[in-house]
Amino acid sequence: MKVPFSPPDISESEIEEVAEALRSGWITTGPRTKRLEKLVASYVGTRKCVCLNSQTACAEMALRLLGVKEGDEVITSAYTYTATASVVCHVGAELVLVDTQKNAYEMDYDALERAITKKTKVIIPVDLGGVPCDYDRIFDLVERKSALFSPTNDLQSAYGRVIVMADAAHAFGARRQGRMAGALADISNFSWHAVKNFTTAEGGCMTWRSVGGIDDEEIYRTLQLLSLHGQSRDALDKSRLGAWEYDILGPWYKCNMTDITAAIGLGQFERYPAMLARRKEIIEYYDRVLKPLGVLVLDHYTEDYESSGHLYLTRIPGITLAQRGEIIDKMAEAGVACNVHYKPLPMHTAYRRLGFRIEDFPNAYALFANEITLPLHTSLTDEMVAYVADNYARILRGYLNAAEKVGVAPGKHAIG
Repeated sequence: MKVPFSPPDISESEIEEVAEALRSGWITTGPRTKRLEKLVASYVGTRKCVCLNSQTACAEMALRLLGVKEGDEVITSAYTYTATASVVCHVGAELVLVDTQKNAYEMDYDALERAITKKTKVIIPVDLGGVPCDYDRIFDLVERKSALFSPTNDLQSAYGRVIVMADAAHAFGARRQGRMAGALADISNFSWHAVKNFTTAEGGCMTWRSVGGIDDEEIYRTLQLLSLHGQSRDALDKSRLGAWEYDILGPWYKCNMTDITAAIGLGQFERYPAMLARRKEIIEYYDRVLKPLGVLVLDHYTEDYESSGHLYLTRIPGITLAQRGEIIDKMAEAGVACNVHYKPLPMHTAYRRLGFRIEDFPNAYALFANEITLPLHTSLTDEMVAYVADNYARILRGYLNAAEKVGVAPGKHAIG
């Protein structure tokens, strides 16, 4: 059996939506993109949403909207993908990395509080694997540090404290204490890349909580300008009879979403509740098989939060880096593609050149050193799920010497 790691789940619904977009004659930013924005804003519980061509673009445009620049500091986790941090470099601000908690994927919140200085403008928590961070705690600590905050534009002044901007790339559909990801942080940026739960092939969106004294429509308009060359009219506006005139209000950027990609999103949106439910079934099955082995897994569903179920992260106590490689190779020999999430940023050349050393982030390194990510997607059949779990359990027994802990024989676990 061959089990790919994370193929897109595309049905006839998405294909038909794209075909309709192509037949309509309108394929760039237009009515489908605007419709998707409205659907997402309603879904997460915000007044507005902006769809762009990636989560990375959303995060960078948000930093530019906030006026973050050279001389400012932005704090994020050392345990994340480069897109979380690279946008800080794009705007010229200083990147500050914080270690994770011991044996947990969230930032060390005590270390985060200590890292806030007079230069700090933004914190970027990472909802790794689809699990929302503890935003109540983060807001509590930024409020305690509000006396240090020095705003440099009207939007920063309206917040009056460090802004919390979620890297919610993995978390579309997640919730914490009854609130949806997208309305948990001040600003939230989702990824809809091909490997994500919800996809538009390439794309993403930004949502934000309303802030007193700031017009949401003005934020939306500014983001449209930033993402479309600073042009005062988009293509949809200019298509109206006689409406050719436009102005360029700034020498800005090009990262809008097209109606073709939005059409994929519209098809996905109708199916998404069922897709989330299927992910939960798969996670619960994996948990039943693997937890008795002593495998450490990310908890996706607790009394406090419900994950989007994006990644099934496992950690194998006591294994070496070489043994981790052997396990991944043995899974590949069985036809199962696995991955590792993530190699901490200070281990990469680009971030070493910025002066970061992995020795300063021991908890992040410990997470990485024995982590293996199993396939988790809605194209998995029940048979594939059982095949992945049983092969992983079989291979791990040789490393954990825990066969006596396994109370059920391979192939005897019921899914759902």
